[in-house]
Amino acid sequence: MKAAVLHEYDESLSREQLVRYEEVATPDIQGPNDVIVRVGGAGVCRTDLHVVEGIWRSKVDVTLPYIMGHENAGWVEAVGRAVQSVKVGDPVICHPLVTSGHCLACRRGDDMHASESRFPGINANGGYAEYLSTGERSLIKLPASLAPKDVAPYTDAGLTAYRAAKKASRHLLPGQFAVVIGAGGLGHIGIQVLNALCAAEMIVVDRSEAALQLAKECGAHHTVQASGDEVERVLELTRGNGAEAVIDFVGEGDAIAKGLAMTRSAGFYYIVGYGGKIEIPTIDMITSEKTIVGNLVGTYPELVELMALADRGLVHLATKEYRLSDANQALKDLHHGKIKGRAVLIP
Repeated sequence: MKAAVLHEYDESLSREQLVRYEEVATPDIQGPNDVIVRVGGAGVCRTDLHVVEGIWRSKVDVTLPYIMGHENAGWVEAVGRAVQSVKVGDPVICHPLVTSGHCLACRRGDDMHASESRFPGINANGGYAEYLSTGERSLIKLPASLAPKDVAPYTDAGLTAYRAAKKASRHLLPGQFAVVIGAGGLGHIGIQVLNALCAAEMIVVDRSEAALQLAKECGAHHTVQASGDEVERVLELTRGNGAEAVIDFVGEGDAIAKGLAMTRSAGFYYIVGYGGKIEIPTIDMITSEKTIVGNLVGTYPELVELMALADRGLVHLATKEYRLSDANQALKDLHHGKIKGRAVLIP
């Protein structure tokens, strides 16, 4: 099969070719619960850029060369002898983690913290290819209304945004405020999820006018350009108090300090983006009673819930399609901020 393969890290992301489009071995069935998926779409994520940079080297055990791509959807191509819930030809979306289901974390529905797992595209070969090896427990059959190439990025970007927004929606009440920092690939999904799950007034902060326009299209009530005075602007909109919930999809640079400053006392700061550091004096934590919440990608049931919202038309993805052979261009465009929403590779 053809695949876009990572052969070496590039901390500066400056090489002309970050991945090589080449012929590799097609995955096959190894265990009774294995499933081979013919890839219909593979999302291009900022995490992929971090993988190329080598940031994940200390977090996962992976040997180059390998295939990135952890946001995948397609059609069932082959199944192991014990697989019962899907059949060849079924359109499916893949939860990004593959687990056995036997450990205690899995049985509690917390597969992201399973004692044994593999994460295609992170610590195993992923979906920047024509075919993907995954497991039956990871698959959700798609309704006729959703095409694989249109929903692939939901499996990480959408699911991560959904998890954070769902947490915030559980305590946000009418008359309260939510701030979304970053209206890009994740943020524009989080905005829609918040609108679907709660009635809080939403403020979106971003540097880009194009991203703020997308935020308006997705249901933002107020937009604030991050030009230096965004904290003051948010405080004005929230009557000087700050927001009950701030969801930070940036997580680097000055977004963290400003996000905490936008969070009202006893409010919640949800950190989703990464790359920076959270530094706050302990006395400020004590006197403000703010809660800082980390967010990993969501669970299988949460992906089912997100697909239900998508099927009803309450959440949609802004996507830009690239051929698999153009993976380098997609990665470069993402790195240089040229993509509105999410990029998707199509074999």
